[in-house]
Amino acid sequence: MSTLTDDDVDIAANIGLVRQMIDDAIASSERQSGSVRLVAVSKTKPLELLQAAYETGQRHFGENYAQELMAKSSEMPDDVAWHFIGPLQSNKAAPLVKTVGLDKLACIETISTIKLAAKLNRAVDAWNEASSGEAKKLGIYIQVNTSGETSKSGVTPGAEVCDLVKQISEECPSLSIDGLMTIGAPGDDSCFDTLAECRDEVAKVIGREPQELELSMGMSGDFEVAIAKGATSVRVGSTIFGARDYSNLAK
Repeated sequence: MSTLTDDDVDIAANIGLVRQMIDDAIASSERQSGSVRLVAVSKTKPLELLQAAYETGQRHFGENYAQELMAKSSEMPDDVAWHFIGPLQSNKAAPLVKTVGLDKLACIETISTIKLAAKLNRAVDAWNEASSGEAKKLGIYIQVNTSGETSKSGVTPGAEVCDLVKQISEECPSLSIDGLMTIGAPGDDSCFDTLAECRDEVAKVIGREPQELELSMGMSGDFEVAIAKGATSVRVGSTIFGARDYSNLAK
């Protein structure tokens, strides 16, 4: 029995299908066309496949490992917007910001502690000091554990997420709180409702309109449902790039 390899993956066809599914889900929900961003999750995948996606017009890519993102960012075109979507060790915060830079690092989607936020804030300050241009902020999403599973990272909905957002907004002026992110439990659509409710609460805490904050939720198996529940950013990997090979991966 033959095994499907990266060479067999038709990136253009796959990404075209995903975009059509996104458009159909937007239309079914009677939402505005173009209101959902596709983040192509390219972890463990070779540059050739990322380049193929880029050539279709894809610009937002998601990576789970700091070392891999740093390596790929130097090889891909400068107009790629990188989303870090995996657990980030605090000691990787400074190298990630310094290596990728704020012109290409769109956001860190997995903030769940003030310790990591503070490390990133200092890294952004250092990057700005070394840069000759106008000072920039780093976009972040707060990761919320909407399913309550111990295997999932993120802050607890309610007071915990609100307290963290308040602390970051007060102590980390070089970070921009751009939205919330969740992974959720497979088959449990209520996780998406919970994140939307968290957004309303967070918006009040920082004095913004809920619609100004992103909802990053939905992956290959459930992004259409997530869109129906209000997602503004979906993270799709295997449907575009095929199954993953985690062997020989430098993290």
